[in-house]
Amino acid sequence: MAKVTSYQQDLIESLKDPCEASAYLNAALEEGDREVFLLALRNVAEAKGGMAALAEKAHLSRESLYRMLSERGNPEIKSLISLLHAMGLRLAVEPEEHEFPAA
Repeated sequence: MAKVTSYQQDLIESLKDPCEASAYLNAALEEGDREVFLLALRNVAEAKGGMAALAEKAHLSRESLYRMLSERGNPEIKSLISLLHAMGLRLAVEPEEHEFPAA
């Protein structure tokens, strides 16, 4: 008989893979909704060992990390970069697909 797991458990397990975590966060960013992106960051944080371990690795207090990733969170770019680095990820800017040729 197959073991039954919840969607959340399966998601967290898949987000342990850096490529999966990266694709998941990029998809959340493309939604254009801050709350969706913060939820995605919380899920990746859980996959990467939880808030306490990640806060220590990112050199942030656990309380500030919880506040930063809350539904009403508004992380500063410096904190976001530190958090992503602690997750083994980085922030990058890429050109959009519909780039127009230079005149």
